[in-house]
Amino acid sequence: MSDLQRDHKLVSGKLVLLALGMFAFGYVVMPPLYRVICDITGLNGRTNSVAAANPEGQAVEDRTVTVEFVSVVNSSAAWTFTPTQRTMEVIPGKTYKAFYTAVNNTGRPAVGKAVPSVAPSSAAKYFNKIECFCFTKQEFEVAATKEMPLIFFVEPDLPRGIDTITLSYTYFDTGETPVDLTDS
Repeated sequence: MSDLQRDHKLVSGKLVLLALGMFAFGYVVMPPLYRVICDITGLNGRTNSVAAANPEGQAVEDRTVTVEFVSVVNSSAAWTFTPTQRTMEVIPGKTYKAFYTAVNNTGRPAVGKAVPSVAPSSAAKYFNKIECFCFTKQEFEVAATKEMPLIFFVEPDLPRGIDTITLSYTYFDTGETPVDLTDS
């Protein structure tokens, strides 16, 4: 084997290793890193995925913010999913309760999951859920209806330029069979 052929094999091997390293970085390292950055900064409209501490005595009485509630059902899911009210006027620092209603129209016991998003995305880090149906998967019997609570607060230091926050949930059928329910 000539020196030129050996050099070509060495360069080819290095390029293959570089491509594999880039693939591993892009598909293994980046997604968890992106989620952490989004959780910390509220980037991409991500809200907290675990219960937040309840604010006590921090209300900003001279200010109200409109919270809009939106629901979307994944196109492949046979569910009815709606907020019980479309808007709510809230005072930053106070705790509020809202409800969403979900109906299993799949014709079988099913498990649903809600994925939240907040707009504008800069408001996501100021919108905190104390209790939310989105923290866990929801099990449904055939044709069952559930009224699911959301307890939340808007942080008092929400920038003054934000006067409306839109909370949107997309509801998915996980495709799982409920563990606690038996076929009837």
